[in-house]
Amino acid sequence: MVKPGHKFRLADFDPDSTLHFQDKETAAKSLPKNVQRLSELHDLLYADHRYALLIVLQGMDAGGKDGAIRHVMPGVNPQGCDVTSFKAPSAEEADHDYLWRVHHAMPARGEIGIFNRSHYEDVLVVRVHKLAPHGVWSKRYGQINAFEQMLSQNNVKIVKFFVHSGKDEQKKRFEERIETASKNWKFSQADLTERKYRSEYQDAYQDALQECSTRRAPWYVIPSNKKWVRNLAISEILVHTLESLKLRYPPPKTDLKKLKVK
Repeated sequence: MVKPGHKFRLADFDPDSTLHFQDKETAAKSLPKNVQRLSELHDLLYADHRYALLIVLQGMDAGGKDGAIRHVMPGVNPQGCDVTSFKAPSAEEADHDYLWRVHHAMPARGEIGIFNRSHYEDVLVVRVHKLAPHGVWSKRYGQINAFEQMLSQNNVKIVKFFVHSGKDEQKKRFEERIETASKNWKFSQADLTERKYRSEYQDAYQDALQECSTRRAPWYVIPSNKKWVRNLAISEILVHTLESLKLRYPPPKTDLKKLKVK
């Protein structure tokens, strides 16, 4: 976790790290248990109906955001879980403040919302490509913190993951998309264009993670060169986060002891 209020250097985090996990074989046994536990906790979250869970996923292209969703969240009930991918704003969205479309996508109480990219694009791509002056985007750190604090005070539990993959690993994954027929559809020429700005993006991410990791809405740096580490780490954090809410099934609205099914 990026410690709130502390200095942070993204370069200090090894994308090849296995954290405290033993090996891939052990992870293969642990991940299904976490997936099952998430399913149970999602049912509790829905029934309890006091909280919503917002999961934010950010990272460089081919970092593994889609893969994390696919492998960590297969057990949740799709009726209570929405995934939102934020692309370039539409004409209507551009006519509002940058958080307007984000607020529209927030999960309701009892539900899980997953942002595949998010409001943080407005201090990342906007900064890197100079779509707004420094005096505009630099104020957004405080605005985002205030926005997330308001959500938290209204029982939205926020957990944010930066899937951290290395430059060589990104190159390898791009090459797989080009050389593997079943992955060709994933490749975009824009990916190579954005790769040229990798250093600028790393600086932008470092500042965003440092400025916007708070007690109520922490950022986690997830080593993602090894997909099994990424999946297991995210699943463990999500299980811990939901368990910390002390969720419970509500009492029945009628005295069930007096009811008899005929």
